[in-house]
Amino acid sequence: MNPVVSEANNHTDERSAYAGAEIHRHQIEDGTIAVRVFGWGPALVLIHGYPVHGYTWRKLLPTLKEQFTCYVVDLPGLGDSDWSSTTDFTFTAQARRLGLLLESLKLSRYSLLAHDTGATIARLVAISNPDRVPKLVIINTEIPGHRPPRVSLYRRVSGLPGAGALFSMLLRSSWFIRSSMGEFYSDPNLVDDPSYIDPYIKPLITSSRRMAGALRYLRGIEWDVVDEMRQSHAKIKADTLFLWGEDDQTFPVQLAEEMCNQLNTRTTFVRIGKASLMPHEEKPEMVL
Repeated sequence: MNPVVSEANNHTDERSAYAGAEIHRHQIEDGTIAVRVFGWGPALVLIHGYPVHGYTWRKLLPTLKEQFTCYVVDLPGLGDSDWSSTTDFTFTAQARRLGLLLESLKLSRYSLLAHDTGATIARLVAISNPDRVPKLVIINTEIPGHRPPRVSLYRRVSGLPGAGALFSMLLRSSWFIRSSMGEFYSDPNLVDDPSYIDPYIKPLITSSRRMAGALRYLRGIEWDVVDEMRQSHAKIKADTLFLWGEDDQTFPVQLAEEMCNQLNTRTTFVRIGKASLMPHEEKPEMVL
């Protein structure tokens, strides 16, 4: 079989399997969390980052669902979740709601696999529920004391009048997509592959509500909470695996390796070569 055709078929199968999963929506406090469930076995909760959603795990799920019951969440503001004008989008609130969701699902123990902002939220859950989280896997996420310039800029702009229209216009620009989303992947060709970027970009362009939710999520970043993790990391009891795309310009791998020293539990750090911010999409076999 032509390898190009085979890879295209794999993309289609991954998208179809994810899109075909039933969505369960759970109203938790002031937000609604969308959950898709795959597989069987011990509970594994998968938490996306920004500005993506549960689709980001599509390449890992075929393998993980053979060993785990995978709870794939969309946090309020992104994906198929929902929110209102009173929803609190801070990291602290997102973590609290997620913890309450897992209680409502009657999960007494669960491991966490999380990326980017989702991994900050996962760490807060692990800190608040140390005896419920035996294993924690963190992929390219916020680092105490580090401020990614592009993220900080977008966060400031997101609160300006007309920000939704501005970002919608920018996301229609191939130049902006290449310059901004290009940091997602080491392989620049992936930015041109619609199976990678379109499921994240198109909903924001076509729905002003989804754009508003994404911008509210962005404004919920709490840098002080991230910085406090320099101390609170020590409260995590879970064995922790760090998986890091070593070409990441947003969260430099050297700073991430230093962050490991803040944890008192058993930690392992693995560099994923030839991958950037999204190693689970770019190098799924290595991540698995």
